[in-house]
Amino acid sequence: MKLDRVLRNKMERQVGMSQTKILLVGYNGANNTGAEALLLSDIQDVRAVFGPEALITVPSLNASNLRRYVQEGPNLHIVPMPILFPFALRQLVAEHDLIMLVEGHCYMDDSTSVLLWAYLWATYCAHAMGKPCLAYAVDAGELSPANRRLVRREASRTDLIIVRSQGAADRLHACGVTAPVQVTADNAFGFQAHKSDAGWVGQVWPEAHSGLAGLAMVNYYQWPVVMRPWGRREDSYGKWPYYFSTSPERQRAAEELANGYAALADCLVREHGKSIALICMEELDERLADKVHHRMVHADRARVFSASKYNASQMTALRQSLDLLVTSRYHACILSLPAQVPQLAVGHDLRLKTIYDELGLVDEFFLDGHKQNPCAELRERVEKLLSNPALEEESLRRGYEEHLAMAQANRKLLRTFAQDHGWEVVT
Repeated sequence: MKLDRVLRNKMERQVGMSQTKILLVGYNGANNTGAEALLLSDIQDVRAVFGPEALITVPSLNASNLRRYVQEGPNLHIVPMPILFPFALRQLVAEHDLIMLVEGHCYMDDSTSVLLWAYLWATYCAHAMGKPCLAYAVDAGELSPANRRLVRREASRTDLIIVRSQGAADRLHACGVTAPVQVTADNAFGFQAHKSDAGWVGQVWPEAHSGLAGLAMVNYYQWPVVMRPWGRREDSYGKWPYYFSTSPERQRAAEELANGYAALADCLVREHGKSIALICMEELDERLADKVHHRMVHADRARVFSASKYNASQMTALRQSLDLLVTSRYHACILSLPAQVPQLAVGHDLRLKTIYDELGLVDEFFLDGHKQNPCAELRERVEKLLSNPALEEESLRRGYEEHLAMAQANRKLLRTFAQDHGWEVVT
């Protein structure tokens, strides 16, 4: 089967079908800093391998948001997707030569099963139509029993799965996935802020010159997103029929989380003289950040920085200017590593725990967010790290260098994959 597809690709090029059409399937257009940095890095890799003449298509439920940071042109198209996506996605697969799953949060369902089903549906359609399918530097995590069976069956149809950690590879193998798996690192390790943004934070917030701490928070009590025929407006994920999970218990836990972060922020201001950047790596984090801000005694020393207003370069420059980062977001960790920013994590899924394990920080500087009152224990560890920031310095430096080298292997694997499937590549 694979040999037949390789021969067909070569024959098509011999009869003049020279423009390679590549479909990038991911979580694009959600005003998410990590997804933005990842997509821009992926596009660079595709251009480096297939050349500027290759046609890249990026589907999105929020095309207008995506156009904030991806420039359309003759060889790069953004395609709006309907809420009920299966037919439209199948049609896009039919129109392209190579299908690439580029969403890091790929083989997991802790945020929502709907996106998982979209990626598996694209894989299924590609296999049924004889199209090469590549999962490009993705992750694997927690899955329900039903979704484990789906992943085992559909992910096994992928021509190659490149994962961003050994833990992800182990989880796929434990599911019974039989597709070839290669281990590298997240492609966002190669993302760099523009030089023009190096002093950006000081320009927009000169009052923060005395020192800056960042809180990249997530209200993990509202996940997963589920499909419902109706629901409250305040629980909407943005478009019907998608809603956040909610219950009185979840709401109480979320309120306690906001109170805990507000107390921590005030402590950082009062006892350490820090200004506080409340970092929203995704637009939907703004509700929690606003609650924390409004509940702070020293609210005048804090500002909200959201991906809905600032691009990935600016948000990366912000994170790399911090004296301390407390994060529940995977890519906040990744994009702060080049500057070896001292950091702690409040994790709610396997992504942050895995990267902290790889960095050698999981035992001392990682907290399980689902434990009762994590902010109380967090404050003790913040004090320890601020008193000796060098505790993490060598681990962060070594971890960044190792992961950057592994991330640079993604482009090499893409080039080999393209050659093996009959495409001419840029050398």
